[in-house]
Amino acid sequence: MSSLTVLVIDDEPNLVRSIQFSLNDQNMDLHAAYSGTEGIKTFTTLVPDVVLLDLGLPDMSGLDVLTQLKSLSADTPVIMISAHGDTRTAVKAVKEGALDYITKPFDIDELELLIRRCGEQQRLSKELRFLRSKQIHTHRIIGNSHSTQQLRDMIEQVGSSAAKTILISGQSGTGKALIARSLHDVRFDDAPFIEINCAALPEQLIEAELFGAERGAYTGAVQKRDGLISLADNGTLFLDEIGEMPLAIQAKLLTFLENRVYRSIGGGKERKANVVVIAATNKDLKEAVDAGTFRADLYYRLNVVPINAPALSERTEDIALLVSFFSEQFAKQEGCNPPIWSDDVIFQLKVYSWPGNIRELKNLVERITILYPGQAAMPKHLPSEYRQGPLQPKIEDSNYSSSVENKERELILSALSKCGGRKGLAAEQLGISRHALKRRIQRLHIDL
Repeated sequence: MSSLTVLVIDDEPNLVRSIQFSLNDQNMDLHAAYSGTEGIKTFTTLVPDVVLLDLGLPDMSGLDVLTQLKSLSADTPVIMISAHGDTRTAVKAVKEGALDYITKPFDIDELELLIRRCGEQQRLSKELRFLRSKQIHTHRIIGNSHSTQQLRDMIEQVGSSAAKTILISGQSGTGKALIARSLHDVRFDDAPFIEINCAALPEQLIEAELFGAERGAYTGAVQKRDGLISLADNGTLFLDEIGEMPLAIQAKLLTFLENRVYRSIGGGKERKANVVVIAATNKDLKEAVDAGTFRADLYYRLNVVPINAPALSERTEDIALLVSFFSEQFAKQEGCNPPIWSDDVIFQLKVYSWPGNIRELKNLVERITILYPGQAAMPKHLPSEYRQGPLQPKIEDSNYSSSVENKERELILSALSKCGGRKGLAAEQLGISRHALKRRIQRLHIDL
């Protein structure tokens, strides 16, 4: 794990020396400034990963220094150091951009943990910015796992091809709509993206919604209606939950896919539409074909270019990045600072099975951001199902502890094996600090 550069701005030399002595050998590179003016100057040249800023400085208020630091680099995490009884000002500092605060006298281990959390959040933010800069069309596909990188490559390759029919499969909540939109963005700069959820409309309305209807074509058709195929001309039509489409409409869709020609309801004239059709399903369409609820010929016509949306349980390495991304998103929406996610929370999230996939993770992050803005998110803040596993029957504490320890041991040994026994790399893969990994190895009595 790379070294953290930390700038301490405090006018107490003894305290600064104590922090330097305690943390310099913990893979941290500490620099000191003893006034607000000196701190701001050092900040501009050093570009630290984390700043420790005292509220009471001899030449200017710590809040004024915070304002200037944030104007220089809004993303650099700042931890305020407050004297006992000055908590109200520290809380105000958090509202104005500080990531957290710690009160004197403080425990050095607590400080180290806080710095590492802030440093990890800074690292994830930098990684997100890098992904956004490198992946123009797929920047919303967050993660660096092998399956996520494969998915991004597939989107770029298929999106830039001449393929007119694409089928996205995957569990509910895996982001199939996002994949469809990314495919569209790769191919088109300025073209319509029209979406319909096939499970949301009754059979009698889906045909009119897709193909359009002439005035008087059915009861209630008081005026001519353009269908979504017409609206998507020269762009993309996204058919979500295609497995729920009624059989009668499937036959008409198949005819359209064969030659991109269709008729509106009640219309005698054939119309052409130059449309890329992307369909998505959380069903096994092969099973639906066998069950007689989905046409075999339509399945094979749709399945020209298949794309699989991986489940979150298959890309657990991405969880820390996703949590950081959603935290920033919801914090901006709420007008607050994002929570600081502890190593233990990230670890709990990685061993959870995620039946609701990314949608479930997003909802959880929104909940924690609303309830604990700018605070350290700890395991106790998680709903019980995320600490015990989904839909598990209640079991004895000893059995549960043993189960969790076995899973924890299995993950650690797997990471160490993949990284050739290098603890630093294994810690990065697990999303925890090297010291946290050492503590777990000792606690679980893992022989290396």
